[in-house]
Amino acid sequence: MGLKKGLPGAGSHRNRGGGSRVPIVALVFITVLSPLVFFVGRGLYANASIGQSIYVTILFWNFNIIAYRDDILTSSNKQDVDWRERLALQHVKPLFSREVIDVIKANTDDMGPLSLDLFRKSNLSASWRLVGQEISVESNATSTEVRMAEALALLCLVPSVTFHARKPYIHDHSQFVDSPAKVARRQLRQKRREKRAADLVKQDDDVTVKLENAAIERSRSVDSAVLGKYSIWRKENENENSDSTVHLIRDQIIMAKVYLSIATMKNKVDLAQELQNRLKESQRALGDATTDSDLLHSAPERIKLMGHVLSKAREQLYDCKLVTGKLRAMLQSADEQVRSLKKQSTFLSQLAAKTIPNGIHCLSMRLTIEYYLLPLEKRKFPRSENLENPSLYHYALFSDNVLAASVVVNSTIMNAKEPEKHVFHLVTDKLNYGAMNMWFLLNPPGKASIHVENVDEFKWLNSSYCPVLRQLESAAMKEYYFKADHHTTLSAGSSNLKYRNPKYLSMLNHLRFYLPQVYPKLDKILFLDDDIVVQKDLTGLWSVNLHGKVNGAVETCGESFHRFDKYLNFSNPHIARHFDPNACGWAYGMNIFDLKVWKQKDITGIYHKWQNMNEDRVLWKLGTLPPGLITFYQLTHPLEKSWHVLGLGYNPSVDRKDIENAAVIHYNGNMKPWLELAMTKYRSYWTKYIKFNHPYIRSCHLSE
Repeated sequence: MGLKKGLPGAGSHRNRGGGSRVPIVALVFITVLSPLVFFVGRGLYANASIGQSIYVTILFWNFNIIAYRDDILTSSNKQDVDWRERLALQHVKPLFSREVIDVIKANTDDMGPLSLDLFRKSNLSASWRLVGQEISVESNATSTEVRMAEALALLCLVPSVTFHARKPYIHDHSQFVDSPAKVARRQLRQKRREKRAADLVKQDDDVTVKLENAAIERSRSVDSAVLGKYSIWRKENENENSDSTVHLIRDQIIMAKVYLSIATMKNKVDLAQELQNRLKESQRALGDATTDSDLLHSAPERIKLMGHVLSKAREQLYDCKLVTGKLRAMLQSADEQVRSLKKQSTFLSQLAAKTIPNGIHCLSMRLTIEYYLLPLEKRKFPRSENLENPSLYHYALFSDNVLAASVVVNSTIMNAKEPEKHVFHLVTDKLNYGAMNMWFLLNPPGKASIHVENVDEFKWLNSSYCPVLRQLESAAMKEYYFKADHHTTLSAGSSNLKYRNPKYLSMLNHLRFYLPQVYPKLDKILFLDDDIVVQKDLTGLWSVNLHGKVNGAVETCGESFHRFDKYLNFSNPHIARHFDPNACGWAYGMNIFDLKVWKQKDITGIYHKWQNMNEDRVLWKLGTLPPGLITFYQLTHPLEKSWHVLGLGYNPSVDRKDIENAAVIHYNGNMKPWLELAMTKYRSYWTKYIKFNHPYIRSCHLSE
């Protein structure tokens, strides 16, 4: 803009030495024109508020002062300028507050004389924008008019206010537009903000995943072998301070018992009676509460009264040595009670694991009745020619649980790519033979083949051939299992109870060591337990290269557990001489067996040898995994862990991703999915393969 400096005629007066007129003009401008500008400024806009009009006036006055000071400094000394500024301030003081004048003066001192060019060249933030017009001044405009026009343009920087300039001062109505460079910088800043926000969100997600994984790792250290440990996931335990009042009441009860004992010993009858009364009240207030929300409304009052009597007892009876002794005795007594209850809990959980729920028993009985009412010609399964075809996929399933066996078969078929190539060989006992047949006659597995056999009809499986049958018939084993006065209490009966499970008396559990004898014409067979669920197609197991080994299984050893020394007695020289205590264990439940190599290695003969040596149970306790580890020692090929995920029957911290990615999940442990003590979080993987609308299941009240 071609703006002119100075007041009208100032240059000619200076040349003539007429400097005395300058103060007069300035005085007239300050005293007369400044108020006029104030009112003129009010007419220059239409939509501004009262506060904004004051702001406009401040700027107009500031620009006139600046213009005046610029002219004066070119012709007068600093003293005259100070005098005129003081005079100007005297006229302005009645119009503005002290704070407003200080702000104007501070801005002028810090930034120098304000001008429109200064604001144009400054890098204003995006929240400021020019809504006014370009200023062009006519050649005959006075310098004062130029200053006022410049101030008008500056006023347009005020947000949300629009000013309409008048013709004598403004001619060009073009809008100020940001340069392309500024627009590019603004867009770049916006992109950086968005990228930073996305990075922060991603970091939050990563931190959340790390915290979840750390929590899972910590939970794995929890001893979950005892039933009830998984109750740490109860809702009431989410807040660690949720039962602070309950803890306080329990602490008061403990101290009341201590002082009651001491008061009785020291013959403080009145105090003992008062302690006894408060103790009963606190126990009633506590009841069975485990969190503060469970407490009665009278609990705070009971706490207060108990606090008073405990203070009195402390004053009269406190003896550090005596109190310490009483607390130690109470701790030992409580510890004994905990051990006893733990043994009872273990016994009862083992007992529950051995039972068959009423619903499953009902189902078996109903199916058995229906089966024996069928004519003989309707008791046969179709496609019997597939039973000995070695080119098909064969499964061995030994079970006395109809519902569990149905889940194994249904889940396998539903996830199979070619169901017609799958053959199921079921073996059960005499009691459940009719029920197992009837179920699969009523619910055939699609295009797959199935066959059910009775283990009691295997005449070759007798005590003269099988060491386990001979041992089970011995007097020592009968005494071990059936002697009436073997235990007198629940806690005593919990000793080695898991090895007294009736399944160890059944040959169904030991039949896995006789697969070539049961299926002599097959080359490979996949062995499945009845407490598993199949989630993927398993045909890939038949193409796994076992490298000359007999057994393909998933290893279960970690850093220091599930190794051979956990299952075998290495204090025995026979075990110590032949096996490595740190050898890795593996799991039954899903095993691919090469029956050709089995026959070549005489696996059944190895099993018989070690079983005969363990007649007095000095090499291992009862069960099939320890003799399996011995029999298949150095003959087991490790499979990928995703084929077989274990622990859903005892471990509450199995990783959900591992479960969902597994081909087979295994409910090994006491908490079987068909029992009431099953873990709810895992049960749905099993129940989704049961047809709860089936009439037999409905009639036996089996539900999800």
